[in-house]
Amino acid sequence: MGVTQHGRTHRLDLADPTLREWTCTVLHADPEQGIVLDRSAFYPGGGGQPPDHGVLLWQGVQTRIVGTRKGDDPYLIPAEGDPLPPVGTEVVGAVEDERRTRLMRTHSGLHVLCGVVFRDFGALVTGGNMEPGEARMDFNLPEVPPDFKSRIEELVNAEVAADRSVATRVLPRTEALALPDIIRTQSNLIPPDEQEVRIVDIVGLDVQADGGTHVASTAQIGKVQVVKVESKGRANRRVRVRLVD
Repeated sequence: MGVTQHGRTHRLDLADPTLREWTCTVLHADPEQGIVLDRSAFYPGGGGQPPDHGVLLWQGVQTRIVGTRKGDDPYLIPAEGDPLPPVGTEVVGAVEDERRTRLMRTHSGLHVLCGVVFRDFGALVTGGNMEPGEARMDFNLPEVPPDFKSRIEELVNAEVAADRSVATRVLPRTEALALPDIIRTQSNLIPPDEQEVRIVDIVGLDVQADGGTHVASTAQIGKVQVVKVESKGRANRRVRVRLVD
């Protein structure tokens, strides 16, 4: 398994996160396991980002894709009752645009939040999760000032408005881990056998290892609202955010 190759499937989603439609060939189709493609722009899920939804179109037939099951290959999960394209069939894959785009905006917004909290409060991430347009991130932050909620909302939206570029690159493991503060989580979540590491760089704010899909600049995130800050244990703070539009 590599950064742009998962088993038999070439990962188009990481090469071009704006890609929504492509042609590919079915390598495996089983009602229990799912469908394997030779090329796929469906994000399979991971790092808190849910998998994409979409469709496969073939010979006048539509197969809805409602998730991905990971294994030696990424197995696309068809909607219950939908037909399976036979092995060897050329199909058109299409990712549901609104869901993916909101997930990209949300994921990049979390990286801005992470960068702000690390820069201004020195806190590492202890957990997180997202859905399209809303998310939460937990931080190892024993003490917070009384105006923490309003301050981080203001700081995050200032970075959004700064229109910082969001760039990605792939580095050898040793080179990536040599970058300062590249791991922003309290524990290192990079698999020990992974020899390449994908880096997401919000230029001038946040650089970290990450395998998800992102917008091209912070301005594309849109306004972020900090909905709530909760205490989750003695030193853990949960920050809930959502996109306003």
